[in-house]
Amino acid sequence: MVTELSHGAMRSATRCFNRALRALRRSPRWCFAHDSSDCSPDRAQAKSGIYLIMVRFRRNFLAGGTYFFTATLADRRSKALVERIDPLRAAFRDVRLTHPFTIDAIVILPDHLHIVMTLPKDDADYSTRWRLIKRRFTSAVAKEGMPIPRHSNGEAALWQRRFWEHTIRDDKDFARHVDYIHFNPVKHGLAIRVRDWSYSSFHRYVQDGLLPEHWGGNVRTDRTEFGE
Repeated sequence: MVTELSHGAMRSATRCFNRALRALRRSPRWCFAHDSSDCSPDRAQAKSGIYLIMVRFRRNFLAGGTYFFTATLADRRSKALVERIDPLRAAFRDVRLTHPFTIDAIVILPDHLHIVMTLPKDDADYSTRWRLIKRRFTSAVAKEGMPIPRHSNGEAALWQRRFWEHTIRDDKDFARHVDYIHFNPVKHGLAIRVRDWSYSSFHRYVQDGLLPEHWGGNVRTDRTEFGE
């Protein structure tokens, strides 16, 4: 994804980037979630720590790596992820208590979600995290009375079995995927402006001075795959 910004916006982004770099040593983690209760206890200490993961080269299944994921419901017509946003947030929150990870950027759409996630040092097991998140969300919405389709073997078929994974390679790759996440509701025709979609970490970026509120003007996709 390529983002075209005005000179003023570019200067502002550069200043934010430089502040973030200066904060690297003292800010090892930052959580981004629209619901502040989903953030880790040390979030206040992590001001502008976002770019820590941008300067480290990561590969598949490398402990402490940063990854872009797409997780999708089996029924692409479903709106369960936004209609049942509270159980989804609870699933992420509960799994993070036992299997920590940092949410660097996220967007929730009706039938799928995108996230950039950083794992702890010496931990590369993102598959277990996704299995638990999917299971907890499925169990929670089933208890609320939502009908859950089943596979022939009786297994719940709310989610697609697989998920899209991409290992973030460098700062440009990180920025491209974060831009994609924040622009995604506009891409799918769910919002006219990026700031109009509630279920997005974009609001945290604005709140912390990393993006201007009007961001999201001219954004186009390239040949990058995002698992849509």
